[in-house]
Amino acid sequence: MSAEPLRIGILGAARIAPLALISPARATGAARAVAVAARDADRARSFAEAHDLPIVADDYEALIRHPEVEAIYVALPPARHAEMTLAALEAGKPVLCEKPFAMDAAQAREMTEAAEARGLVLMEAFHYRYHPLFDRVLEIAASGEIGPVRRIVAAFRTSIAATPRELRYDPALGGGALMDLGTYCIHWCRAVAGGEPRVTRATAMIGETGVDISTHANLAFEGGVTGHIDCDMASPSHACLEIEGQEGRIKATNPLAPQLGHLIEVEGLDGARRETCTRDPTYDFQLRAFVAAVQGGRPPITSGLDSVRQMAALDAVRAAVRQVAEGVRA
Repeated sequence: MSAEPLRIGILGAARIAPLALISPARATGAARAVAVAARDADRARSFAEAHDLPIVADDYEALIRHPEVEAIYVALPPARHAEMTLAALEAGKPVLCEKPFAMDAAQAREMTEAAEARGLVLMEAFHYRYHPLFDRVLEIAASGEIGPVRRIVAAFRTSIAATPRELRYDPALGGGALMDLGTYCIHWCRAVAGGEPRVTRATAMIGETGVDISTHANLAFEGGVTGHIDCDMASPSHACLEIEGQEGRIKATNPLAPQLGHLIEVEGLDGARRETCTRDPTYDFQLRAFVAAVQGGRPPITSGLDSVRQMAALDAVRAAVRQVAEGVRA
């Protein structure tokens, strides 16, 4: 007999929540979104009505404590991730936390240690990583078809309007191109390289509010593999991962959201070809992975040490940006 759907409460009436949780829950039947809490009570009620959620909690803490809520989805700005994740874990609730996981590696470590101490699932919502497309990219890269990997180039650009309510332009909330778009680029590179980067150089264009509008960084991995990330929130939309090997290359167009269209192009020892995978939503795969882990299955790929190392890589890019900026000012 199949397990009952996991009852999940949403912290934050965010735009991402219907896409990342509510729709996948209904599509897969693995979970039910049952509650929401937001900073603005009217917004929470409107959100609940729009998405047929039975419970509107008075505040975040009340939602976390609610007996009908079995797990928590943190869809708040990054600056609140650590605080609310720790509160949920303290209440004995597993957590699916939006990326970026935290504001820095120290917060990520505290969150991870709290989950491990309580034996609870804490998963970072890198939805792309659970889709068959990325597994296929990794499979080709490891097969030897393009020879040993030599260079990884990850780009994610899109146009995000600088409106008063847009958190990505607020440094206090964890905004900026690196934290929003660049975190995917770094994670793609880390996954392909199978290790942790050293940041050799990084530059950023800083906007009027103090966040980075774009960031570019050069990475170095063990074995002589190099990487480059390019993230920009004032450019036409483009998401692409290129892997250069000694004998060929792989280009994955839109590894982020293959459900919206994607392509894998391979040039290697077996010739040139194009591949596609399922266009089932990445978020469906992510939700199934989270629920399976909570119900005693395999631990998530994007959890624990991976999240700590991911935030450490982001910290290193920011430190390298500051180093370059200070050198220019000097």
